[in-house]
Amino acid sequence: MSSQMLGENTSLVEVTHMDIRGFWLYVDGTEHYLPFDDFPWFANATVRQICHIERYRPHHFHWPDIDVDLTLDMIDHPDKYPLKYT
Repeated sequence: MSSQMLGENTSLVEVTHMDIRGFWLYVDGTEHYLPFDDFPWFANATVRQICHIERYRPHHFHWPDIDVDLTLDMIDHPDKYPLKYT
């Protein structure tokens, strides 16, 4: 007898830890750190707002309560995406 997988394969995305400096986002077995200095949109957000994440594509995430969209590349390499242009 063989088992058949039921339903869709969902990819896990969750906030695993927060402190006063930022939070850790767990994506498909890997944690990514988002410091508030690099991602200021989250600094004054509530825990509920930060934990409410929608995954649009494998590497694209949306926080609807604060209207923030980020990719894994933006999270892993914030220096490539400056907040201000001079």
